[in-house]
Amino acid sequence: MNKFLSLVTGKPNAPSGNALERVMDTLRPAATAVRPAVLRIGVGAFAAVHNYRRREMFQKLHRQDASRFAPVGVVRILKKPLPPKVADALFEAAQVANILTTLGIAHRVTGPLNAALQLWTVTYRNSWGMIFHNHNGVIAHQAVLGFAPAADALSVDALLRHGRLVPNRVGHDRFDRRYGGVATAMNIATTVVYFISGIAKVRSPKGWAWASGDTLRDQIGSDAVRKEVFGSDAPKMAGALYNSKAQFGLLAVITLIVELGAPLSLAHRRLGQLFAVSAWAMHVGIRIVMGIKFRYNLTGVSYLSYFPVGPQLPR
Repeated sequence: MNKFLSLVTGKPNAPSGNALERVMDTLRPAATAVRPAVLRIGVGAFAAVHNYRRREMFQKLHRQDASRFAPVGVVRILKKPLPPKVADALFEAAQVANILTTLGIAHRVTGPLNAALQLWTVTYRNSWGMIFHNHNGVIAHQAVLGFAPAADALSVDALLRHGRLVPNRVGHDRFDRRYGGVATAMNIATTVVYFISGIAKVRSPKGWAWASGDTLRDQIGSDAVRKEVFGSDAPKMAGALYNSKAQFGLLAVITLIVELGAPLSLAHRRLGQLFAVSAWAMHVGIRIVMGIKFRYNLTGVSYLSYFPVGPQLPR
C-alpha cells in the first residue's frame, strides 16, 4: 500500500498500521484490469457451453401445459406463460448477449443486458415446477461482472480502444482498486449462497441435530430410491455408506463447517482459497454419493475469484 502511495505522490510514506487500510487491501486490493477480465471470460465461457447443452430442454419447457406455470421472482410480472416462440427468442437473446459479454464487445451495454437476460431465463425456467438453487451462483457472478469494469483488458473493447488486449498503462493508473474489488464482490455472492444453505439446515425441524447425519442419510436414501423407481441407477456409494451412521455424521459436520464458515473466506486470501478447495471437494462428494452434478462448482469456475490472476500491489 505504501509503495502505491509513493507511486502516486512521488513521496515516501511512513509505514501505516491503519485498520481501514488493511481492510481495503483485503477487500479491494489494487490490481490490474486482467483480473476481472479472466473472471469474465471464465464465467462467460462456462455459461455459453452449459446453456447450449440445455437449449433443447428449454424449448420443451416453454411448450408445457400452462397449468404448470407458477411464476416466481422477476417472472411474477406475468399472469400467464409467454408464447413459446417469444420465450425461445428471449433464451436465444440471452445466449447472444452472453457471447458478446464474454468477448468484451460494447461491455457497458452488453454486460448489464446479459445479467438481466440470464436472470430472466433462469427464473422463467424455475417457474415451471421445481426451483433449482444451483443456478444462483452463476447468475450472481454474471450480474457482478455485467456491471463491473470487466472488459478493460482481454476484450474486443480493449483491442479497439488501445490496439492491444492488455493496455500498456504507466504510473498508478495501471493498478486500480476497482479491478481488485470485482473478485471480492463475486466472493461475497458465493458466500451468501453457501451461508444461506447452512442457515436453512440448522433452521430445519432438526435444528443443530442436522449435524448428526440422520437427515443427510435419509435424503441420500430417498434420492437413491427415487432414481431406481424412475429407471436410473442409484450411485453405488450411496448403498455402501447407507448403513454407516458415523460416516454420515462426519459428512454432515463437514458440510455445516463449509457452509456456515463461508463468511470467513472474505477475511484473508488463504482462508478464501481453503474454503474454495473445501467447497469443491464437498461437491465432488455429492456427485459421488448422490449422483447430483453441480456443474458450475465441479468445474471450479465458481471459485476462480478466490485465486488472483495478474499482478497485485503488496500491502
